[in-house]
Amino acid sequence: MKPIFERGPSLPLRLFFAVLCSVGLMALDKFTDSSTQLRSYLTALVSPLYYVANLPQALLSDASAQFSSHQRLLEENQKLRETLLRQNTQVQRFQFLQQENDKLRSLLGSVPVTESKRLVAEVLAVYSHPFSNQIVINKGSKDGVVAQQPLLDDLGVLGQIVSVGPTSSRALLISDTTHAISMRIERNGDHVVAEGMGQSDQLRLMHLPHSADIQQGDKLLTSGLDGIFPEGYPVAEVVRINKDAQQPFLQVYARPYAQLDRIRYVLLVWPKAKPEIDQQIAPPEADTAAVAGAH
Repeated sequence: MKPIFERGPSLPLRLFFAVLCSVGLMALDKFTDSSTQLRSYLTALVSPLYYVANLPQALLSDASAQFSSHQRLLEENQKLRETLLRQNTQVQRFQFLQQENDKLRSLLGSVPVTESKRLVAEVLAVYSHPFSNQIVINKGSKDGVVAQQPLLDDLGVLGQIVSVGPTSSRALLISDTTHAISMRIERNGDHVVAEGMGQSDQLRLMHLPHSADIQQGDKLLTSGLDGIFPEGYPVAEVVRINKDAQQPFLQVYARPYAQLDRIRYVLLVWPKAKPEIDQQIAPPEADTAAVAGAH
């Protein structure tokens, strides 16, 4: 009777032949170049197997990355919703305050100063050294930009335009040593003037007497008296006050709200032209005629 499973060579003999073939192939690969092409063919033949074997891991990694991105987007979306809700609430309050302000201005006969146009511009170049802090933006006369036009960002006042070209303009930052800006203290309404010191994080208030009512932490807003910057925009916060009796004035320093050292986009505003005085106040002849008509 013939057995179903025939007995082959012994295991030690199989191991011997396997080792012998391995040594022979290694010697052939070492001392000849004929195996290089064969190895490249075998590598090309086996390469698809690598991709197939790596496919589950790649799919799992992509799915994990997409899930993480989805989670991050959901979190960012939730934060944006909360921020939008808070800002909408502030806008509603702002609209109410603006209506109240318009009513007060109408009672006082004062004309409100508002912006008729706004334009976002991108910074092309930054010139910053101890004697000059300037930037170049990608908007010019073709976009309606004019000299002495104010620049803002989302935090406060940046500076003003000093020269205008067809497609670009140069602006002077409030930190420049040649720049000064008129402001008022939000707490008490006192007017002050600040000058740049060539540093992006510091302004110096000029000619403040020792009796001035100013405190650390006071918020400084544009006063509108310089005829360049609209009234009410945040400029800086008082951070340091030095009272030296030997000096004729207080030494007061403020930190700008705007990020003057990280400017990428700016906002250009166009203030509305103020009505002429002779259009707001009736001439004496008209008043005289009105009184005569009443009699």
